[in-house]
Amino acid sequence: MRSQPVDRPADLDAVRESYDRVADNYAHMVVTTGVGDIRKYPWLKASIDAFADTVSGLGPVLDVGCGPGTVTAYLAERGLDVSGVDLSPRMIENARRLHPQCRFSVGSATELDLGEASLGGVLGWWSLFNLPRDVLPQVLAVFARALKPGGHFITGTHVGDEDAVRTEAYGGVPVRWTTHQWQPEQFVDLIEQAGLRPVAELRLPANENVRPGLVVMAKRPG
Repeated sequence: MRSQPVDRPADLDAVRESYDRVADNYAHMVVTTGVGDIRKYPWLKASIDAFADTVSGLGPVLDVGCGPGTVTAYLAERGLDVSGVDLSPRMIENARRLHPQCRFSVGSATELDLGEASLGGVLGWWSLFNLPRDVLPQVLAVFARALKPGGHFITGTHVGDEDAVRTEAYGGVPVRWTTHQWQPEQFVDLIEQAGLRPVAELRLPANENVRPGLVVMAKRPG
């Protein structure tokens, strides 16, 4: 059985075009400054390492919203059968250029055709916050069905009470997207409602460069 259809976000095209515009600047920033590279952030690296250890041997892993492929490549180095998918064709061009040994494809989190119990792991690593509040639960349900029993999902997102409209990013490039922020309890509840059981949670305080963040890892029971 294939995954159920998900509502198409009204701003999907604008979000895709925005990430296409910032893709080159973002990829250059990751390479030259390490921003976005988990190797530079011990707690984030530890979270991804725990995920990698947990899903090793369970089957294919899908990195949804992989951007320029930094985390995908790291997991491949860890020996996982991992592939990346991203809404932005330009992000995928950068991912293929930077990590030619990895597999990448273009696609929206809302349009993935995933077989039930076909994956050992799924990532939504700071890549789901642009999904509207009524669409995110649908996507989480697709991920839950796609995981094998015992498979794991890991996600990171921004914490807050209000949505933030972004009009420029990564060097002043004009963009148009909304960052949908959640309180940790709300976000974890959505994951549970999708049919997953949270197993770990990491809360990250704000600092001078970033807003508060949340990492959650959850498993499909069975």
